[in-house]
Amino acid sequence: MKIVGLSAYYHDSAACLVIDGEIVAAAQEERFTRKKHDQEFPVNAVNYCLREGGLRAEEVDYFVFYDKPFIKFDRLFETYLAFAPKGFKSFATSLPVWLKEKLFQKKVITDALKLHFGKKIDWQERLLFSEHHLSHAASAFFPSPFEEAAVLTMDGVGEWTTTSMAIGKGNQLQMHKEIHFPHSLGLLYSAFTYYTGFKVNSGEYKVMGLAPYGDPKYADIIRKHLIDIREDGSFHLDMSYFNYCTGLTMTSERFDRLFGGPPRKSESTLTQREMDLAASIQEVTEEVVLKLASGLRKYTGQKNLCLAGGVALNCVANGKLLRKKIFDRIWIQPAAGDAGGALGAALGVCHMMFDRPRTVRASDSMKGSYLGPEFTQADIEERLRRAGAKFTTAPEDEMIEITARALAEGKAVGWHQGRMEFGPRALGARSILADPRSPSVQKQLNLKVKYRESFRPFAPSVLREEVAEWFQLDNDSPYMLLVADVAEAKQRPMSDAEQKLFGIEKLNVPRSEIPAVTHVDYSARVQTVHRETNPKYHRLISRFGELTGCPVLVNTSFNVRGEPIVCTPEDAFHCLMGTEIELLVVGNCLLRKEDQDSKLIRDYKNAYELD
Repeated sequence: MKIVGLSAYYHDSAACLVIDGEIVAAAQEERFTRKKHDQEFPVNAVNYCLREGGLRAEEVDYFVFYDKPFIKFDRLFETYLAFAPKGFKSFATSLPVWLKEKLFQKKVITDALKLHFGKKIDWQERLLFSEHHLSHAASAFFPSPFEEAAVLTMDGVGEWTTTSMAIGKGNQLQMHKEIHFPHSLGLLYSAFTYYTGFKVNSGEYKVMGLAPYGDPKYADIIRKHLIDIREDGSFHLDMSYFNYCTGLTMTSERFDRLFGGPPRKSESTLTQREMDLAASIQEVTEEVVLKLASGLRKYTGQKNLCLAGGVALNCVANGKLLRKKIFDRIWIQPAAGDAGGALGAALGVCHMMFDRPRTVRASDSMKGSYLGPEFTQADIEERLRRAGAKFTTAPEDEMIEITARALAEGKAVGWHQGRMEFGPRALGARSILADPRSPSVQKQLNLKVKYRESFRPFAPSVLREEVAEWFQLDNDSPYMLLVADVAEAKQRPMSDAEQKLFGIEKLNVPRSEIPAVTHVDYSARVQTVHRETNPKYHRLISRFGELTGCPVLVNTSFNVRGEPIVCTPEDAFHCLMGTEIELLVVGNCLLRKEDQDSKLIRDYKNAYELD
């Protein structure tokens, strides 16, 4: 059975192809259109999936959309009635869009399918719909390495649900408990994202990265006024502090008064207040997640836990959940947000609707999340020539050696190899790499390569067999979704004077043998690299370790701020020419910045809308 899953029309449109329960391909539309968080119908992602599967559209049995738009409209209408006449402006603003496009979204989708994939196909018969949180839960459980597990999904909101708890067994998934809109952990976190001056639905990870610079001095205020947290993790928000039900902003004037002023203006100077707010909402979020997990363990008796939904991308909370050992094992969907809903929708139909058997693999069924496009060496060379690039080629052994030595010399390296990752993290296929031993790399990469805020941390890629020596972790973390402290033996204690520093002042203090990937609280967002899923990247880190004694690399996504992660060799070359990356390695092609035609230099710092 051949099924294409679709996610679209909100943010992070995506498509995937599942054949007889096997995940064949998956990609986000933004990687092809170069528009960050592209929400349009994912025609390019669908076309890629069909090519990867060697299929024509008419050979696909079903296309499955990841949520039910009509139920979303029901939520919008009921919310307005509950708060009326307050919120009329918000309702009046959104109603025409819903009436024109979203209420009749089945027609919108079938029209798009007709336009791009053929008018002779009966799309009404081939198009199915899943529920939003069921799609999330299916994306978490069905690819997991567990025969059975508890499943927790947390995000902003689907149709009505914001948090769901389920039990998966074999090829079936049963939903058990839900928390409904407007009470939402994801929207609470997004409210603070908005209030601290970052973009909702894209800036939440900045709040998480900012939190260690602050003190959670507002956490008790949040607990007292904003959220009532029960022992089982269920919660209730005081909606008088929020505006997302009835207004065009996230927070209300009462919220502003509670925290002593209006929201920070975007791109204005960050102060200690924003850092303290970030630390506070992060602490409360972790409390809710831990209590939800503990309650779920008691309720289900399950030993394994699967996570999905946007909140499951909070790797700090995930790390604390792992260390608490509430569950024996945890598995997190790498595309935990709405893009992964496309995958869950397809898997849910395959297993639950048509009762197709499920194969449980020892690691998981995500293939390292390397599910996107790949380019042959001949294609890479042709594409680079057309782009005007100057390059040399080398056999793989020599390419690995040259790259490892460049990294050991302190160069920033663009690394474009194999199939592109599915999900928000670069995992060694479309990555910018650097030496983690350098105390200046974090600031230099942020300001001169990524063109982003200096406080943003970088993640380490470490050989799986070496992870316990370098970090306080001895688990698989292939998807960069767990935070752990750097091993005590590798830490550098801070002096009394350094301990007294506040906020961003802490950034310049080396805290370990690998300062470029050690956050101000000695933590790191760890990616374990496995020989089985990415042998080439594993070889590179191994050789770098032989040269330096450090089997760890800085790994950040191959893009600049506001740009989607690169997809094609041309994307990688353009990024080389718009940043201070010094070496680009695409397949077996090596491109040195100094060899390139200076006329091809691009202004990448201002090329993309800031995220």
